[in-house]
Amino acid sequence: MSLDEMLKGAIEFHGHKCPAMPMGLRAGLEAMRILGVKRSKDKELMLLVETGVGHATGCFLDGLMFATGCTYGKGNAKKLYYHKPAFTLIDEESGRAVRVALKPDFFAKALQSPFVQQRKAGVAPQDIAPAIVDPLVERVMNLSPEEFLKVSEVFDYRVEKKPGVFDAKPCDSCGEMVFVDKLVEKDGKLVCIPCSQSMK
Repeated sequence: MSLDEMLKGAIEFHGHKCPAMPMGLRAGLEAMRILGVKRSKDKELMLLVETGVGHATGCFLDGLMFATGCTYGKGNAKKLYYHKPAFTLIDEESGRAVRVALKPDFFAKALQSPFVQQRKAGVAPQDIAPAIVDPLVERVMNLSPEEFLKVSEVFDYRVEKKPGVFDAKPCDSCGEMVFVDKLVEKDGKLVCIPCSQSMK
């Protein structure tokens, strides 16, 4: 897949065109290049993302997930809630990892962009004019990694691998299926977490 095709697919996945998502896309691709790994089909890679919620880099994470193939569904993307535009990508097979962050000067300047000013004013990202968005996205896609990314040396990071759980049973209270490792014993019953919290 070419970079243009990846961007098109990532925008479709993300839902709107904005500068932060392509930053994540480019950053994820650079981390993979440094580690010499391919996109994760299952759990070959682990993504530890330092972003949080309610701030201007939420879209960064979607770009990372699209590039690396690490997702919440597969359980190999985790958010650390440090509220920083940074992440660590780990090759689970070799135990090699790299940490990548947006350069402070670049990020500070990005937060002053016309796009972010429109967002601050309450304009939905999909409603911001292409004349504002397109040049910013094009610029991000054409930057060299050195211009906007701070990249660590490759380092060792071992991930403890746990087997998946494939057995589920109905909750003795609500009857909904629950994976057995999350059933809670309460008053002689095996119940789901919400039911365990509502039982007196």
